[in-house]
Amino acid sequence: MLAFHFTYPGYVNPISTDEGTERMQSELKGFYPVIASRDVAEARRFYTRLFGFAVTFEADWYVSLHRPDAPHYELALLDHAHPTLPEGHRAPVQGGLLLNFEVDDVDAEHRRLVGEEGLTELLPLRTEEFGQRHFIVAAPDGVMIDVITVVPANEEFAEQYAPGHAP
Repeated sequence: MLAFHFTYPGYVNPISTDEGTERMQSELKGFYPVIASRDVAEARRFYTRLFGFAVTFEADWYVSLHRPDAPHYELALLDHAHPTLPEGHRAPVQGGLLLNFEVDDVDAEHRRLVGEEGLTELLPLRTEEFGQRHFIVAAPDGVMIDVITVVPANEEFAEQYAPGHAP
């Protein structure tokens, strides 16, 4: 369950989750990352050419992308210096952002992205006991892309998943 907890003076939210935390009163219609980019055009080329995103809106300072085969998967790119961002927050992403892409065949994507396209591999292809076979490559703006195929978790990790969510 996704729960947002808003706290500011005078705020009262009568709707609560089973855990007693407050949640949004409005129906969530979308949720997607917006990357504050040094070069929106370069980032656009990267995500459209290598990851199959298509443009849904494009300006020189903002690009909205989605996957045509799964339009609910969205990503946006915003010029880090644009005045739509509050002053004091107009800085490009500086690392620490990891985007996960779950795919059917991580080995084929590894051959394509690292072997053929020459992307910088930050974490080599490997299988994790917690239920992933994956690798991580560098993307524009210091973003990391984790390409994953879900595999069975070992017994120790399988027990840590919520009922019905173990790989």
